[in-house]
Amino acid sequence: MNKVILKKGRDWSVRKHHPWIFSGAVESGAAGQGETVEVVSAEGETLGYGWFSPASQIRVRMVSFDATRVPDEKFVTDLVASSVGRRADFFVDCSTNGVRLVNAESDGLPGLVADLYNGHVVCQFTSAGAEAWKATVAKALMTYVPGCQSVSERADIDVRKKEGLPYAEELVVLEGVQPPALIEIVEGPIRYYVDPRKGHKTGFYLDQRDARAAVGTLAAARDVLNCFCYTGGFGLYAATCGAAHVTQVDISHEAIELAKKNAALTATNPDQTVKNFSTQTVFEHVEADVFKYLRQCRDEGKTFDLIVLDPPKFAESKAQVMKAARGYKDINLLAMKLLRLGGILATVSCSGAMTTELFDKVLAEAAADAHKDFQMIARTRQGADHPVALAFPEGLYLKGVILRSMS
Repeated sequence: MNKVILKKGRDWSVRKHHPWIFSGAVESGAAGQGETVEVVSAEGETLGYGWFSPASQIRVRMVSFDATRVPDEKFVTDLVASSVGRRADFFVDCSTNGVRLVNAESDGLPGLVADLYNGHVVCQFTSAGAEAWKATVAKALMTYVPGCQSVSERADIDVRKKEGLPYAEELVVLEGVQPPALIEIVEGPIRYYVDPRKGHKTGFYLDQRDARAAVGTLAAARDVLNCFCYTGGFGLYAATCGAAHVTQVDISHEAIELAKKNAALTATNPDQTVKNFSTQTVFEHVEADVFKYLRQCRDEGKTFDLIVLDPPKFAESKAQVMKAARGYKDINLLAMKLLRLGGILATVSCSGAMTTELFDKVLAEAAADAHKDFQMIARTRQGADHPVALAFPEGLYLKGVILRSMS
């Protein structure tokens, strides 16, 4: 096994169990793509073992901080089994059959995301090491996920290019059967169709489960505007909680069409909590650029009781943060001006490089420019199946704030 020797004084993060070792911290040593390497301090102490990536600025991703535990097939299989086991409550609860099973670094498997959709697992392998152990991971998921019918891979994510990994648009089945074109999942009273081949991420935004429910509780009898609605999640929850009117807006024709299908699908749910949805809520689906649509609403004097802003990632790296901050301020300023007195703004940043403190500052500046006062009444974040390891704060990428207009 090859060794990677760290520069003097650059081993402190590894000792604190942070999984990333950047190229600038490496004194010497190299290996092939995805190979396991022994990580050694400048003084010659073995600190653990990681996966080597010659193409990435993150040169090594740690998978074992124990000098006596060398990662092998059993080690990786056990990591997958343990990660699935930590989601046991979701399988017992049965309120949803859409669950993140492996959350990359925060579950000890850097670069591996695995999401379960009603018996079908869709994975993304975004590090050279995860790619190298793909077959072992797929077999372990098929073995340890209750009722698993298939394990597939989505390789259409740009970060793979930074790792020197091939990019491919076709869904590839690694274990089991071909998943359906649309997989039906449940989330409390809501039913969704998930597109495992062309849907965002692995097909759906499982990370917003708790936030959708929180916003829904504030929607009764309100006029709701759901921006960047994707396939309608926040709007559907608002409707089941008795919203008077829900406007779903997204630039994607495919997303809007699936949002319509999801509304029709949820209306068939026999659950009593859907009664308000099927008898009271009026839906409107709009295919439009959200920035332009909000300006159009401003110019036409339209106002709303509850607005949801769940935009795509504005910042891919720290270098893009200030540009992203301007985008967040612009869109939140527009939304704030459209809120009625006492109205609710649920706003989100999924940009990992955007800190909570900076996002709060952006919102405060937007409120000042809108000449309105707001109360912060709640924060939202990714759900419990998207845990954040204490040693890896970068894992907290989803930051949501719920505000109430006071003026």
